[in-house]
Amino acid sequence: MTLYRDEGIVLRTQKLGEADRIVTVLTRRSGRIRAAAKGVRKTKSRFGARLEPFTHVDLQLYERRSLDLITQAETLRPYGEALVSDYPRYTAGTAMLETADKLAGEEGEPALRQFLLLVGGLRTLAERGHDPRLVLDAFLLRSLSVAGWAPALDECCRCGTRGGLRGFAIAAGGAICANCRQPGAATPAPPTFALMLALLRGDWAYADASEPRHRVESSGLVAAYLQWHLEHGIRSLRHVEREDRADRADRDFTAAGDDTNRERV
Repeated sequence: MTLYRDEGIVLRTQKLGEADRIVTVLTRRSGRIRAAAKGVRKTKSRFGARLEPFTHVDLQLYERRSLDLITQAETLRPYGEALVSDYPRYTAGTAMLETADKLAGEEGEPALRQFLLLVGGLRTLAERGHDPRLVLDAFLLRSLSVAGWAPALDECCRCGTRGGLRGFAIAAGGAICANCRQPGAATPAPPTFALMLALLRGDWAYADASEPRHRVESSGLVAAYLQWHLEHGIRSLRHVEREDRADRADRDFTAAGDDTNRERV
């Protein structure tokens, strides 16, 4: 057996036997790996709490024929502590973990850029400096770019024309001009294209100043584009979208109440 060390973000866990777990980790050097953690479900486990999703850990493992074995785990950054008490940030973070799991490639295949994106995304969420859905959409767009699926946002994906973009065609690869527009293509507002481009490039000044309606439109396009390329849904996005709908309903209710009060006055 070969002993090795690596650091990574815990993506998910599943039960193994009566007291063990299989831990899926996106690591810096080895990409996505699955490893067994013995006895971590026992109350007296030495490092069970360190192997929970969202945790940035330093691991020591034994290489085995089937599942590698985790023998040591040290917490580097417990991002989960800052997210579990904030539902919008927790659901956004969960969607990040699931997306990273699906985009990391084959097990054991290096995925350094995806690992660095995930660390940066979780850190940004935990610091609470930006709206969590903006952080999630930025992470999704950049992850798609790393995977080679970045959508065209400032030129037509068919003819390369810049300016005059009139639609967004998911199957075609992103923004399309009026001449290339296909039936059924979405027709986002120009500021929505600008917002998506800002998120892809890391222009937070523009993204933070964007209007809610353009954020909603951007989020819908990003989610649909991601799931089309993955050929299946990201289950965690359902909870994020449910939260978005609840927020919009609250805003509409508040606005309606304000209008009623003004009419009474």
